[in-house]
Amino acid sequence: MGSGAFSISLAVKDIRASKEFYEKLGFSALMGEAEQNWLIMKNGDAVIGLFQGMFDKNVMTFNPGWDQDAKEVDQYRDIRAIQDELKERGISLLSEVQPDTEGPGSFMLLDPDGNQILFDQHR
Repeated sequence: MGSGAFSISLAVKDIRASKEFYEKLGFSALMGEAEQNWLIMKNGDAVIGLFQGMFDKNVMTFNPGWDQDAKEVDQYRDIRAIQDELKERGISLLSEVQPDTEGPGSFMLLDPDGNQILFDQHR
């Protein structure tokens, strides 16, 4: 389906303590601002987002239009096409991107166990 870059977005209690912990596991900051309570960290192809006070639970995140280094890719499926395909497959969405828009957008769904999945296109 070409869902884009994949990461886990973690709901953390103390972003600085979490940053230090994941640095000990070999992750380094890729983007974000600890002062704004969010950081994206990377170790090889593994990407995690640390978010303090932004999510209630951990979230699996797909970013159409980005690679694992958060760099834009030339060809990608627009988030609205992905949303339409999932709806055609019978998947219920918690939130939707407006179909008559262009550019950035996001939608969210739950897997059978209640895990949140976010599709978040930044371009």
